[in-house]
Amino acid sequence: MTTSGGHRRTSLSAILLGTLLLLLLGGAVAVWALNRFPEAARLAGLQPPADALAQPQPQQMGALSTTTALPPTAVDSLPATEARVATLEARLARVESATTRAESSAGRADALLVAFAARRAIDRGVALGYLEPLLTERFGPTHPQAVATIITASRRPVRLDQLTTDFALLAPRLKAAPENASLWQTVRQEMGNLVTIRRADQPSQRPVATFDRAEARLGTGQVDQALAEAMRLPGISAAPKWVADARTYIAAHRALDQIEGAALLAR
Repeated sequence: MTTSGGHRRTSLSAILLGTLLLLLLGGAVAVWALNRFPEAARLAGLQPPADALAQPQPQQMGALSTTTALPPTAVDSLPATEARVATLEARLARVESATTRAESSAGRADALLVAFAARRAIDRGVALGYLEPLLTERFGPTHPQAVATIITASRRPVRLDQLTTDFALLAPRLKAAPENASLWQTVRQEMGNLVTIRRADQPSQRPVATFDRAEARLGTGQVDQALAEAMRLPGISAAPKWVADARTYIAAHRALDQIEGAALLAR
């Protein structure tokens, strides 16, 4: 009985050992076959499909997106896109240039309009009124002295016809010797009126001729030259107001010339 039980246990152990060996041998053969034949592994479901292996994982998508090459159609369209962008930039540049020129022309026209209106007011002998702040705004920062001269002249207006009329009324006093002249100065003037020696190319210095030249200059609007001639008259000291008015007129019109030149060059 004892011997029979021992044989049985030995047989059972041998069977288990043989089964284990067969399992190990079968696993080794299966591993070798799967490595040797990948198609069999995919069919058995032990290896993912080839398209699944080729598809990038979600973690890799961010890295691949920055290095993925553009499709051929996108590469081919790049030159055309750059050409269109260059064309649009050129059009924008032309539009900006035209806008700048239009703004410059509008600014120049406004400045000329203000300058011409100021001259008209000065010539008519009226106050500037609403033109005064426009003059100050437009030309004050660059030509403050000229603007101040024009505004001052407009508050005490002097017209050309007024200067001409006053000069004609002063003719007897301008041609005569001043009242405080000495006897010798009076005699010299009277003798000079009788006999005058001068070069043919020089104007006559006789009071009558000088007065006539000054009056002719006034008639053509050349007040500065008329004043220069009048200052040679013997009785000019008797006409201080006329001299002051003439100088005011000259200064105002020189200032007007200055701002008109600035308006022409305005941008």
